[in-house]
Amino acid sequence: MEFNERIEKIEAGGKEKYHEANSAKGKLFVRKRLELLFDDGRFIEDARFANHMAADLPADGVVTGIGKIHGRSVAFLANDSTIKAGSWGKRTVEKMIRIQEKAMKLNIPMLYLVDSAGARITDQIEMFPGRRGAGRIFYNQIDMSGKVPQLCLLFGPSAAGGAYIPAFCDVVVMVEGNASMYLGSPRMAEKVIGEKVTLEEMGGAKMHCSVSGCGDVLVKSEEEALTFARDYMAYFPQNFNELPNTVESKAVKATDKTLSALIPDNQNAPLNMMDVINQLIDEGSFLEIKKLFARELITGLARIDGKPVGIIANQPRMKGGVLFPDSADKAAKFINLCDSFNIPLLFLMDIPGFMIGTQVERAGIIRHGAKMLFAMSSATVPKISVVIRKAYGAGLYAMAGPAFEPDYSIALPTASIAVMGPEAAVNAVYANKIAELAEEERPAFIKQKQDEYKDDIDIYRLASELVIDDIVDPDHLREILIDQYASLDSKFQKSARKKHGVYPV
Repeated sequence: MEFNERIEKIEAGGKEKYHEANSAKGKLFVRKRLELLFDDGRFIEDARFANHMAADLPADGVVTGIGKIHGRSVAFLANDSTIKAGSWGKRTVEKMIRIQEKAMKLNIPMLYLVDSAGARITDQIEMFPGRRGAGRIFYNQIDMSGKVPQLCLLFGPSAAGGAYIPAFCDVVVMVEGNASMYLGSPRMAEKVIGEKVTLEEMGGAKMHCSVSGCGDVLVKSEEEALTFARDYMAYFPQNFNELPNTVESKAVKATDKTLSALIPDNQNAPLNMMDVINQLIDEGSFLEIKKLFARELITGLARIDGKPVGIIANQPRMKGGVLFPDSADKAAKFINLCDSFNIPLLFLMDIPGFMIGTQVERAGIIRHGAKMLFAMSSATVPKISVVIRKAYGAGLYAMAGPAFEPDYSIALPTASIAVMGPEAAVNAVYANKIAELAEEERPAFIKQKQDEYKDDIDIYRLASELVIDDIVDPDHLREILIDQYASLDSKFQKSARKKHGVYPV
């Protein structure tokens, strides 16, 4: 066989029937995915002759190498599901380990394009237990965490131990209908524990992105996943020792209402926090993370005056914006991610506090809330907190309240900061007194005490006592944020090795 014939055979992947089967599911060939991902469709491939002497295992089922996204180098490994369902053999694992090691040496991001049925049982002694076996892949991911960005695009299955590749990535994108991850398959679950369950119920993309939180972004197609990857990487530096890129500033999205007109004076009236966010960020720059999971909290990347910022915002439209165990975990992971790679943080508060009751206490809300406070307090990047309307109880603390050293703690004139809201406070203090009053006297008494309480927690009084740094006009908030972040440019701290890992919480 001539050299060119050998190359063509390698680059063709598996048998035509496997290509046809993938195409019927809307799945692209691995090399097509890489062409769409990288600038000009070009990439440098490593070890393409791996296991070449085995005629049916071109490149041993995985393509590894380096490409460029927005002109910057990125390392990648990409399973070829037309080769034994993208399963891992000895040389597959060695290729994956080597590209991770190269990414670490070069201090460049690592992308995982996953579409694999897992280990080849027939090769387990060679690829599973040893010092350079499959476990080394996960060890490397943990070591790389917080040093270089790691992004997983999940196009198909990620089964058994292989499910930990997405688990140890910073963000996981899943293609609806095709992507899945699970430790035990539905067939195994039925055999071992007697549970009958579908693949989607067990580990499907929609389930993981909305219920378990193991997935971060749900997309409809592979093209959408690849576009997201390119957009996502634009917010990040190459490694923890660098700052993210600034791009040309854009104006905010044009709307009929000003920010001040969007925010109701009534603390309990509906407010869509996305409307507030869109009035603060460069148009079209919001990249939401975990949109379908714990929707009472919004987390996402955006740009303000061209500079990347990580936004953590309460969403009153969902469960009143109250924090639950899942939303606390969601916040902790996102804060940790942004802090690892020098992306400033913006907290937008409209929060009644943490959820109460036996169900959340049994779920460990104190422990989960502590994770959020720990991550927020430990973050060394510039932090600005804005009280949009209410900030009650421990919710004030979790959202970078004054006690947690935000670099700038401000409020809008509509803001209220207190242990609890007027209704709850009056009931807590005067419940017995209210019960003693005649029915017709109660409304006037309750209103009087609520008004007194509101006067006690008046936002101007808190500013007078230096609890917050300033009260600002909502319609000038964007300009104020631009100026404040510019003043904090010198805050970024560097570490000799790395700051910390982006741990899964």
